[in-house]
Amino acid sequence: MKDLYLIGAGGHCASCIDVIRATGVFNIRGIFDLAEKVGSTLNGVPIIGTDADLPKYINKETFFLITVGQIKTPQLRKKIFQQLVNLGAQLATVISPRAYVSASASIGEGTIVLHDALVNANAIIGVNCIVNTKSLIEHDSVVGSHCHVSTAAVINGGCNVQEGSFIGSNAVLKEGLKVAANSVLSAGVFHKVSYE
Repeated sequence: MKDLYLIGAGGHCASCIDVIRATGVFNIRGIFDLAEKVGSTLNGVPIIGTDADLPKYINKETFFLITVGQIKTPQLRKKIFQQLVNLGAQLATVISPRAYVSASASIGEGTIVLHDALVNANAIIGVNCIVNTKSLIEHDSVVGSHCHVSTAAVINGGCNVQEGSFIGSNAVLKEGLKVAANSVLSAGVFHKVSYE
């Protein structure tokens, strides 16, 4: 198995740990978080350091995944992503064995696809995204980098969700919509018009 380190030890991280363990691909070696959490554990995984310690763990054999959640702004996840890129870290792409990703779809590095999510034909997902539990990204849709498609959200065919956007739980995007960068779309709403 490949050695994997996680960054961010909150609730989203706990969900990620479950998915990662289910894949059987990675051995989770530790989590980086705030200094006051170092020495504790999350779901059996030790919190071993802060982001200042990252350079000591980066080598050709290790992978990293950003497990900080994203509710409204992508800024923290983007900052950590850029830090890892600048350090030359390898970013893991994690797909739950209970998710379905079409062979013709594309998933960017550092993205996680959680349990029971569906990514259909010719969909494109950028880097450092969260495709959360039971979400659906339909054929020919594009989800830009640093986006969070939240639980049970539906992006219908041919949509274009630009970088840094958040699609709330149970939101539904009508086919062909465009969503501007850094948009926040409300949960539980049928979105019928583009946000440009």
